[in-house]
Amino acid sequence: MAETKMNVQLIAHTQLSGKFIHSLDYGEFAENPLDDHDVTDGQAVALTAIRTCYSANKPTEIVAKEGTKYFGSKASDGGVGTDADRLFRHIVRSGHSSTLEHISFTFAIEGVSRALLAQLTRHRAGFSFSVQSQRYVRMGSDDKSGGFDYVVPEKVTSDKIAFECGDYGLDLSADYIFEDAMEFAQKAYDRLRKAGVPAEDARAVLPNAAATNLVMTANLTALLSFYSKRKKGRGAQAEITELAEALRREVVDVEPWTDQFFEEV
Repeated sequence: MAETKMNVQLIAHTQLSGKFIHSLDYGEFAENPLDDHDVTDGQAVALTAIRTCYSANKPTEIVAKEGTKYFGSKASDGGVGTDADRLFRHIVRSGHSSTLEHISFTFAIEGVSRALLAQLTRHRAGFSFSVQSQRYVRMGSDDKSGGFDYVVPEKVTSDKIAFECGDYGLDLSADYIFEDAMEFAQKAYDRLRKAGVPAEDARAVLPNAAATNLVMTANLTALLSFYSKRKKGRGAQAEITELAEALRREVVDVEPWTDQFFEEV
C-alpha cells in the first residue's frame, strides 16, 4: 500500500491505412499532398470526412484531388495556418464537429482514484473504458498487488488541523488523519479476506481514494467536450483537471493542429 501519482500515456491514435496511402502515391493521382505539405494522419482523416459532406469527389479521392488546395495554401480567412486549418476552425465553431469523431485516441491512465473514475465515466458519448477490477485483482497486503495504492487529494495537507481529536484530545493534521484512514481500510480488507470473505465482497471497504488503472479510448469531439467541462477554472476537482490537461498534452503532441480547439472550448 502506497501513495501513487497519475500517469497518462497515449497508446494509439488514428492512422491512415497503408492501402490508402499507396493509392495516393501510385493511383491515378500523381501528387501526394501528405508528403508535400507535412500533413498529419488526423488532418487527412478530418479533411476526408468534412469534404465528403460537400464534395462530388469520392472519399478515397478527396485527399488526392483536394489536398493540395487545402493543405498547400494559406488560410483564406486571414487566420493562422493553411486553408485546411481554416476549414477545421469553421467546422468546430459552427458546431458541425461530428466529422471529427472519426479521429480517435487510446490512452493508458494509471494511478487515478476511484473518485475520479466515477466522474470520468459520466462522460459516455464517444468514450470507451476498460478498468482494472477490484473483484479480480486482489488488494490484500500479502497479494501480488501488495495492498491498494491510493491518491491523496491536493487539499489534504499538513497545515489543516483537526483540534482535540479522539479520546485523548490530540490535535491531528489532515494528512495524518487521511493516512490513518487508508491504513485502517487496508487492515479491514485484509481481515475480511482472512475470514474467508471473497475479494468481490471485501472490496466494499476500500475507499474512494483507492487507485485504479484503465485504458480509455475517445474520439476528438468527445475529448474537446470533456476538456471544456473539466479544464481548470470550470469548477472541476483538481485530480480530474490534471487528467484533462494530461489528455490534451498527449493529443496535441501527435496532432498539433488540435491545440487551437482546446484553447477555444
